[in-house]
Amino acid sequence: METSPYTHAIMPQKKAPKSVGLESELARERLARLRKERGWTQVELAERVGITQRLVSDYERGRLRLNADIVVRLANALEVATDELLQPNGQKHSLRRKPSLRVLRRLEKIEKLPLHQQSTLLKTIDTFLRGATVTR
Repeated sequence: METSPYTHAIMPQKKAPKSVGLESELARERLARLRKERGWTQVELAERVGITQRLVSDYERGRLRLNADIVVRLANALEVATDELLQPNGQKHSLRRKPSLRVLRRLEKIEKLPLHQQSTLLKTIDTFLRGATVTR
């Protein structure tokens, strides 16, 4: 659709979204990031907090503002300090970082393998990790 040169000069144009670094991350973005870092779906987080998935979605999209009660409940579920959800500078003050759910599920599958297969797989992982730390 073509616009008139007069309209174009008068009407404000939408600016392209800037790439957001952690230092300027909004609380709703931190909430989504922390949830994803743990490998959780919105449904899983909602169950841990005792709310619906729709509310989690609304908080993450900025449709609802985080109130003090929900910040505490979310922080407890995510096992982070409330500051980590609220601080605009993106500083992490994790109480303790836990492995993601994806990693834990894989570990459970590994533990079900016979011992010789576990040993082989763990040696392979160790070799890969040694190589990954050398190339950094």
